[in-house]
Amino acid sequence: MAFGTPGGDVQCQAMLQVLLNLVEFGMTPQQAVEAPRFATYSFPNSFWPHENHPSLLCLEARIPQATADALRALGHRVEVWRDWEPKAGSPCLVRRDPANGLLEAAADPRREAYALGW
Repeated sequence: MAFGTPGGDVQCQAMLQVLLNLVEFGMTPQQAVEAPRFATYSFPNSFWPHENHPSLLCLEARIPQATADALRALGHRVEVWRDWEPKAGSPCLVRRDPANGLLEAAADPRREAYALGW
């Protein structure tokens, strides 16, 4: 599988979430990139001026309110993003299905992207 995303410090977080959606949760590639995402900002930003936001966790609005409340109870400072937030990254991927050899592709609707094949 080849995949990637724009998104600065959220790149690794978004790609890991897509990978886990595929491998652990059995989603199709398109389901995996469309699933709601979260991002932590509890570390110094890679870009100047290297801002730090301790305990900040951003969740897309499609993540249930009960989840946001439970995370707040654990001490996180939760901010809710709008649905389909571009800051959550925009992974695209192509893979060969290990079961049948079929090539599959997915594009994230959070930003302008397409999955094409021929």
